Amino acid sequence: MSSASSTSNDEGKSGNTRWIICGLLFFSVAVNYIDRLVIGILKKPLSAQLGWSDADYGHIAAAFSFAYAFGYLFGGRLIDKLGVKKGLPIFVFCWSLAAAAHGLCGYIGLNEQFRMNYPWFSIAEGGITMATLVMPMTAAGFMFARIALGLTEGGNFPGAIKVVAEWFPVKERALATGIFNAGTNIGAILCPIAVPWMYSHIGWESTFYVTGGTGFIWLVLWKLFYNEPDQHPRLSASELAYIRSGQPVAGETSVKVPWLSLFRYRAVWAYVLASIFAGPAWGFYQFFLPDFLDKKFHLSLQATGWWTGAFFGVAAVGGVAGGWLASRFLGMGWSLNSARKVTLLICALAVVPVFLAPYAGSVWLAVLIVGLAGSAHQGWSANLFSVVSDTMPKDAISSVIGLGGFVAYFTGGFVNEFTGLILQRTGSYLWVFAYFSLMYLLSLALLHILVPKISPQAVAGKC
Repeated sequence: MSSASSTSNDEGKSGNTRWIICGLLFFSVAVNYIDRLVIGILKKPLSAQLGWSDADYGHIAAAFSFAYAFGYLFGGRLIDKLGVKKGLPIFVFCWSLAAAAHGLCGYIGLNEQFRMNYPWFSIAEGGITMATLVMPMTAAGFMFARIALGLTEGGNFPGAIKVVAEWFPVKERALATGIFNAGTNIGAILCPIAVPWMYSHIGWESTFYVTGGTGFIWLVLWKLFYNEPDQHPRLSASELAYIRSGQPVAGETSVKVPWLSLFRYRAVWAYVLASIFAGPAWGFYQFFLPDFLDKKFHLSLQATGWWTGAFFGVAAVGGVAGGWLASRFLGMGWSLNSARKVTLLICALAVVPVFLAPYAGSVWLAVLIVGLAGSAHQGWSANLFSVVSDTMPKDAISSVIGLGGFVAYFTGGFVNEFTGLILQRTGSYLWVFAYFSLMYLLSLALLHILVPKISPQAVAGKC
């Protein structure tokens, strides 16, 4: 790089417009998580008031996961088509309406039942047979509201990763991703602290109305502060040069990649497989951690909220630390491949002790063990997202992130469903924690096999 270019880049470091944009992403994912986590905090009182079983709640959680999977898939593609400036606020507007719509379920009669026939493979009968799903109509109402929420929330992360790819140089992408992704934890900290208070003072229906309404505040801020880098009035020429600095990467070239052709690339398969095996863990923590703490330690609703908030507080550290660690390695002269994979390995190893959580003798120890795993998951995610922007053309980034999110949450739908059934029959979380303890190491092994060297040229590695 020329000395003139280096000088320009150093001057650009004093600019902060890109970090204001990162702040907008932070806010959007915080709102995203507040809206999805309210139900997990209120599971116990809602189940008591509305007559839900653990299996009913499993159906509700699974419905969100399946819908969120498709929301991720098609949301990513729509973001690539519309661009983040137009596309992201459309998704925020729609999911805010869906989040508020949960409160309308208060108008459903408590004695009403929902029945639905569906095909099912029966080993006993040796083929496909018809089964009947029966649940309270209130649970069905929540299930449909969760489907709407999942479909519309799915565009958030593909859009955010695309923004990072456009607004940050390669060496800052994992850090920026870790920072905005920490918004998930801030939302998750605020939610268990604020929601029990709102529930006790304004009722569960109004709690959903208030939390759903926070997305409209973000829409105003997005309109005021966001524009694309080349058109942003507050972005200096030196900061723009810094953003564009570094080695050219595939993620910054304008190469049209048809959606179906994504499956031809090993980097895409590596990301998809990692999403299948490790991705569902975060959804499990969102929907079932409060219940795990309540069942094991018999906590009050407010205490469950505080300890759940503590878990997400610990987890918040990992996203920023994981992004910082990769950036630190790159600053030390490590190759992109080594920086990403060593950071992913550290995160994968930190998850392993989570299988001990059901054996913890105190609530603080259980939260510490699971919090370490959650922190590692966030650091893992920050770097795994960055692998996509490291290797894929800019016009395909949201589509690939959407594809990975689809398989992660589609798999997570089955995990949530089976978790509900396991709890219904055994009352134990042991096998679920044991499953997730090894999935990150397996995912990293598959990533290394499929993409031996993470680099801008990895996109050329076709199957």
